[in-house]
Amino acid sequence: MKKKLILDVDTGVDDAQSIMVALADPDVEVLGITCCHGNTTLENVLKNTLRVLKVCNRLDIPVYRGCSVPLLARKQHAGDYHGKDGLGDVPDPDAPGLELLQKKKAVQALIKIVKENPGEVTLVATAPLTNLAVAVQLDPSISKKLKALYIMGGNIESRGNTTVCGEFNFVADPEAAYVVLDRYTCPTYIATWEFTCRNSLPWAFCDQLLDQKTEKAAFMKDISALSRKKANSAEYQKEVTEGKGFNACDTYAMAAAVNDSLITESEELAVTVELEGNYARGMMVLDYMQLLKKKNKAFIIKKVDLEKFKQMLMNSLK
Repeated sequence: MKKKLILDVDTGVDDAQSIMVALADPDVEVLGITCCHGNTTLENVLKNTLRVLKVCNRLDIPVYRGCSVPLLARKQHAGDYHGKDGLGDVPDPDAPGLELLQKKKAVQALIKIVKENPGEVTLVATAPLTNLAVAVQLDPSISKKLKALYIMGGNIESRGNTTVCGEFNFVADPEAAYVVLDRYTCPTYIATWEFTCRNSLPWAFCDQLLDQKTEKAAFMKDISALSRKKANSAEYQKEVTEGKGFNACDTYAMAAAVNDSLITESEELAVTVELEGNYARGMMVLDYMQLLKKKNKAFIIKKVDLEKFKQMLMNSLK
């Protein structure tokens, strides 16, 4: 039986790569893609998702319009890294139109798909967690009906990439992240910011990946040019990725969801999110002293099989 996935995305460059990883695996069935504000505006996220599906020849996969603003936080985007349109500001005159979107909204679709496939669906969230938070408040039972939840977000050492102490997806909607980590009781796996930094990919591998003579590789090379230039700057390498290369952020969580044998080391802990403070709002909190008295814990991914990960990336662009 194929592994059933729902992808919740805010399609920027790394989401695009992660979607392609999921679509390339013959043992995976993507039941739907729900879109959320985040790296760019929701309208751009919807367009970008359809662009990725078109280059993969998979416009048959249903795409749903999700939340355009956070629950309470001020809206913010990551245009300085992903480009204003989220995909490197590369023009695409032949981009699919939004008439291809499903009429049903993302939250309703998420609830419906999970209910129809109890215990079978793995949800992969590489965006701010707004859609997931709204869904579990409308129907608390979905958290128990999911097979697993994989999240790219949060941090383990209060190291930020958006604020001093906060990772973008959690800072973009701290209340949503709090709700999700509090109310989703299915097995939950988190690929944090520091983890992705320490597993950054060598630039030589990136060249090899993007130089494959395929339409998908050419597409990724074009849309990632801006973010690769930014990521290769001396300042970014020193302050963000510890000089280790290109950080494929969202793709780690997606690859682990597609093939959980990728994870070679994890740590199970109760976690929550700080909602107050000048510096720490949106920071993920790890409960080593078990003071939170939470029954549901999360698996914090510590190490992955990088060679297997690289092969998944190569396959995704073939």
